[in-house]
Formats: sequence, C-alpha cells, structure tokens
Amino acid sequence: MKIKRTERVFTMAEKRIVNDVTATGLRNINNLILVGIMMAVGVVLRLCAGFLALGNMHPNFLIATYCLSILMIRPNFKEAAIIGFISGAISQIGTSMPWLGLLSETFGAVVMAALVLVPMPKAVKPLVTTLITTLASGFAFVGLAAVTYANPMPLAQFVSMATVSVVTAVLNCVIVSILSIPVGGMMRR
Repeated sequence: MKIKRTERVFTMAEKRIVNDVTATGLRNINNLILVGIMMAVGVVLRLCAGFLALGNMHPNFLIATYCLSILMIRPNFKEAAIIGFISGAISQIGTSMPWLGLLSETFGAVVMAALVLVPMPKAVKPLVTTLITTLASGFAFVGLAAVTYANPMPLAQFVSMATVSVVTAVLNCVIVSILSIPVGGMMRR
C-alpha cells in the first residue's frame, strides 16, 4: 500500500500598508471649503475691524486668514497665488488705493507658501511665517503706493505706512498663532 503524501502550501497575503497622507492644496474639497470659510471670516472681520484696533491700526484679517489657510492646506505656488489674488480682490472693498492689493496680496500669499516649506519648529511656524508674510505684503503695498500714487512719497507718509505694516504684522501673527491650534486640530479629524 502506498501512502500519499500531501503538502500544504500556505501563501501569505501581501501586507497592506495604509498611508495616512493629508491631502494638500486646493484639489481637496475640504481644503477648498476651508479657504472659502477663512476668506468669508476675513471679510466679515475686515468690515467689523473697528472693535480690535491699536491706536488707529488694526489687524488685516484677510492676510491673517490666507496665512492660516496656506499654513493648514499647504498649496503649491500657483494655488497660493490664486488665494492671494482672491484676497486682493476682496481687499478692494473700501480701499483708498485701488488695485494695489491685487499685487501685494498675491505676492504675500506666494511668500507664505514658500515659508511653509522652510523647516522650523512647529510651535513658532505660525508666528514667524505670518509675521514675514504680512511684512512682505505690507511693504509691497507701500512700495507700489510710492511708485503709483505718491511719486515721490514723502518720508513722513512712508514712515506712517511702514509703521502700520509692522503693527499689522505683529497683530496678524498673534491671531494666526492662536487660531492655528484649533484649526489644525479640526483639520486632523
């Protein structure tokens, strides 16, 4: 009598790897909605900014909201420019120097997108990136104003506009630093 020998072959299923990748940029619908909400909040706060003034200066909530949006969704440079351009278009409401915001806000948003890529401690990133971005946008605005509206710009006017840019930058970086904690937590859900 012959005994049949059978071999059992066990095959292992391939190991599944799940990557927890956060979608970046405007191609993700949640990110697009976040940017829309942030811009809407920026508009409302801009129109009601009188309640939060330091002297005669107040935060530029549109810059603060696009800084926070860009910090959270990490768009590419083209998408950041679109966010900045939309912010600049919104800033045309009630401005005394039309069209300058289109360029200065677009420039500021691209600067923010570049700064988000720079490695730095997570705790200071909102503070540093928003401060530099607001200064870049503010001084781009002042420079454009000097070239287009007040050529040559009197020194007193330049100092006044530069002071407003610096105070606005400080206020914006405090706002974004505070808001980045709950918004970042919401984005991780």
